[in-house]
Amino acid sequence: MVLELRQSPKLAQQLVMTPQLQQAIKLLQLSRLEFQQAVREELEVNPALEDVADEVPEGEPEGDPSLPETRESESSATSEEPPPSQETGLIDRIDWEYYFGESGRGDRVERDLEDEESGPYYENTLTRRLSLSDHLEMQIRLLDMPESEREAALYLIGNVDENGYLITTLEEAAEILGMSVEEVSRALAAVQTLDPLGVGARDLRECLMIQAKEKGEEFELPMRIIKEHFDLFSKGDIAGIARKLKLTKEVVKEAFQKLVTLWPRPGRAYSEDEVQYITPDVHVFKMDDRWIISLNEDGQPRLKLSSFYRNLLTDGGQDMPREEKEFLKQKVNSALWFIKSVEQRKRTIYKVVESIIKLQNGFFEKGVKFLRPLTLKDVAEDIEMHESTVSRVTSGKYVHSPHGTFELKYFFNSGLNRGGGEEDIASKSVKEKIREIIRSEGENKPLSDQELMQLLQNQGIRIARRTVTKYRAQLGLLSSSGRRRQF
Repeated sequence: MVLELRQSPKLAQQLVMTPQLQQAIKLLQLSRLEFQQAVREELEVNPALEDVADEVPEGEPEGDPSLPETRESESSATSEEPPPSQETGLIDRIDWEYYFGESGRGDRVERDLEDEESGPYYENTLTRRLSLSDHLEMQIRLLDMPESEREAALYLIGNVDENGYLITTLEEAAEILGMSVEEVSRALAAVQTLDPLGVGARDLRECLMIQAKEKGEEFELPMRIIKEHFDLFSKGDIAGIARKLKLTKEVVKEAFQKLVTLWPRPGRAYSEDEVQYITPDVHVFKMDDRWIISLNEDGQPRLKLSSFYRNLLTDGGQDMPREEKEFLKQKVNSALWFIKSVEQRKRTIYKVVESIIKLQNGFFEKGVKFLRPLTLKDVAEDIEMHESTVSRVTSGKYVHSPHGTFELKYFFNSGLNRGGGEEDIASKSVKEKIREIIRSEGENKPLSDQELMQLLQNQGIRIARRTVTKYRAQLGLLSSSGRRRQF
């Protein structure tokens, strides 16, 4: 046996993660706000990249952007896909008209400093919601009270949690402040008169009593129920309270209905957690029996190459030092790749949404109950892309449809077997059916999970009782005993 070294050529394909490919993948998985931030950062670091804004070419009439003809002519200059021979990104083979359109200017646009200085500073336009502690402190400083009690009241306000409850005892506060318990108690009484009613209470019972006392005579019976039979009230035992007070169930039930109008967490009205509004990435609407997909580009910069640096590179490039010319070429190439990545992101989102509409047509036509089981693989095979690409597109992106605004991942869910050769039904559709059944049940006879399972099986949905229990819990619905007690 003879050992020897030998060389043999081998041809193989290998995926190389170039910086341009990494950039395209990064932009694809960003949410709308993150994408806007990434574009702004690129505009700041790359002088060869500019925001078109809404420029009107010199010598051309200004059209109405709301007209279809104008919008189509504008979009054709920025969204048209370049020929394959021009997608190499090399500076020597750039189709300048594609990247500049008709709106390129030979000179850089100077900002009007007078207009900028005449406007208010951005910081002066910012505001925030008044917190609970700020709201209470503002009121306590307006009260006519001894300074020592005011100091104690401010300390107690600092120990009120986000729900409005006092999280320290009077004894602890008195020891820390070096005051008597009676003084701290008078300060707490002053705090409990502040808006919102019920704030400063030490437990739920005291919170409800403060609010019921303020309501006056009409809450005399509810006040008595809280004061004497709070344990039965917390269990929802109407019959037990009726026996204790020797009243009819109807009278006690009427008192219960008044009590449920009281707010058990008064501090939540001043919570600093604000509602987060979602701006959809895509709008879907129906027109002439066709589903129209419109990418939401409001607030999105329209990018183009800087005509100033284009002229500098083409006209004055011969006299430019080599290092400066290479730097300029690098920035222009970077701008080209970024614009291509942005356009590729738009095309990919459009394809994924188009596929979802096709595969979930029942939902868009009739609603949530007609969702069908769908996986990332189904969409990936439909648009001939990898599952990871579909996963990136559907993450953190929202679509507005006639049935509401949903995250794209909402349309992907597992399915349950209907049996009898029928098509499987999506788990979200089953949850919606459970919600509707519970919503329409009688007050006196709430359905158990076993009865819910039997009703669903009568509709051809094979489901176990434990699955019904799991879905009901995910919907935030109580069990049959809890719903009966609630009524």
